[in-house]
Amino acid sequence: MKQAHVLSEHELRRVLHMCTTSKHGDRNRMAVLLSHHAGLRVGEIASLTWDQVLDVNREIRRSFYLLAAKTKAGEAREVFLNGVLRRELTRFLDGQRVQAAKPAPIIRSQKNGAFSANSLCQLFARIYRHAGVTGATSHSGRRWFITNLAHKGVSPKVIMELAGHKQLTTTQRYIEVTGDMKSKAVGLL
Repeated sequence: MKQAHVLSEHELRRVLHMCTTSKHGDRNRMAVLLSHHAGLRVGEIASLTWDQVLDVNREIRRSFYLLAAKTKAGEAREVFLNGVLRRELTRFLDGQRVQAAKPAPIIRSQKNGAFSANSLCQLFARIYRHAGVTGATSHSGRRWFITNLAHKGVSPKVIMELAGHKQLTTTQRYIEVTGDMKSKAVGLL
């Protein structure tokens, strides 16, 4: 089975820019960022609510927990939010009408409810298609997240845990390797 395309930095910038100029652009941009910068699966993004990421002061937490029932592996895991994603979530929250105590979905459909994983998957396909990125799917952001961590020298065990994988071999299959990377690797000898 062919794997989802891992976006280049240029393609990701193009997708994010396209989101800002389209209908529901802020929402779509947030979905793309959650996929790429937190490595979340589409079902995890669809079920993510504001009460999970907001603290009692309505500020974005540095990390939050996904409940076991909401993960593919059926095990709870801690998700860490980098500075980029925390700033973007804060900006996105400012444009939303959300009560911190209520579990309102972060990514809301046109009817103001939560997306199903399938409908969010279709939304990702439309976003990538409109940005002219071929081969990208709802899993592209997750592969980008894992690939970029690996290329920055993060320990495979840490990446495996961030991704919520039980086996290191699963994590390794996500990592995109290019000819340029191979050339640079042998150049180190």
